[in-house]
Amino acid sequence: MSEGPDARLEAGIAILSTLVFIAILVAAGTMSEGFGETGAYGVVAAVVVFILVMAGVGYWLSGKQE
Repeated sequence: MSEGPDARLEAGIAILSTLVFIAILVAAGTMSEGFGETGAYGVVAAVVVFILVMAGVGYWLSGKQE
């Protein structure tokens, strides 16, 4: 068999991370009326969190392949 994590595990983690990103966007949109100043900060925060989560997941998955 192949070494490293299963492709289903990788896909599941990527989908879960994307759902977290979407949830943060929805939360930012519902906190304020539309995407005003507060919503804009929420979008920026969502992008930053998404990048950090995906970087962490990528690092974790790369360690699993050894």
